[in-house]
Amino acid sequence: MDRKSAVLIGVLILCSIVYGIFWVTTARRKRREGIHGADEPVRPTALQVGIGFVTNFFDTLGIGSYATTTAMFRAWGLVRDEQIPGTLNVGQALPTIMQAVIYVQLIEVEFWTLFLMVAAAAAGAWLGAGVVAGLPRRRVQIGMGLALLGAATIMFLQVSGLVPGGGTASELHGIKLVVAVAGNSVLGALMTLGIGLYAPCMILISLLGMSAKVAFPIMMGSCGFLVLSCSPRFVRKNRYNLRAAVGLTIGGPPAVLIAAFIVRSLPLFYLRWLVVGVVVYTSVMMLRAAAAERKPAPVAAAALTDLA
Repeated sequence: MDRKSAVLIGVLILCSIVYGIFWVTTARRKRREGIHGADEPVRPTALQVGIGFVTNFFDTLGIGSYATTTAMFRAWGLVRDEQIPGTLNVGQALPTIMQAVIYVQLIEVEFWTLFLMVAAAAAGAWLGAGVVAGLPRRRVQIGMGLALLGAATIMFLQVSGLVPGGGTASELHGIKLVVAVAGNSVLGALMTLGIGLYAPCMILISLLGMSAKVAFPIMMGSCGFLVLSCSPRFVRKNRYNLRAAVGLTIGGPPAVLIAAFIVRSLPLFYLRWLVVGVVVYTSVMMLRAAAAERKPAPVAAAALTDLA
């Protein structure tokens, strides 16, 4: 690891500490004000911690965690739909930052390629969070439903081998670098809706002729900085589930360490197909929920009929 990359890691760790202090103090203040509810438990359930562990274990191996976490939240009814994007970004911050620190050190990539793509993702996430944090429930459902369909399509292309396997380059220059930076900024914005950045970022890097191995520090470094960029907005506007976010924060780090240093790799072909199916199902359910929200409530409809 060169000196510039070491500085990048140092900045990431420093920003993480500042963010952690901000999150704790803001959450405590909001609980005192009754926004989170002073009588509501903060300690997460075993299920919430388990979700953090399982999703981050496979996230560290390159599958991604946002789509799978969303599917589990909806399957067990743990988080309201409009709070899922914020809960993902707030709760997965620490595990994602750990992944970034580990892989930027383990896999060498040219500094300016890494830095510019990371900065672009963070900028896109900051802008995206400003929009998503203020959206009403139904628009969040529609946005997440479409984003998950996009994620499933990308995963399908990746698992089926319908996208190029990549090249051997560890850096980009000229127009390719411009395309990479622009593309990663869009992916950073979409991540605030819960689409996840890993799979589309890996495809982007492969299409530009870079090694798939180099994708790990780029996509994890991007996610590390972008969660720090967008999470404060969700915390400030209280658009997340505190208890579920704490569960992800507790369950994620041990899984990251186990996957990165002990397991390192697994035959994940069939699991990836399973994830594609689960993500498609969750997307359809999210869009159906949005369609149901559009219909007037039966009582309200009956009242309008009586008035007529």
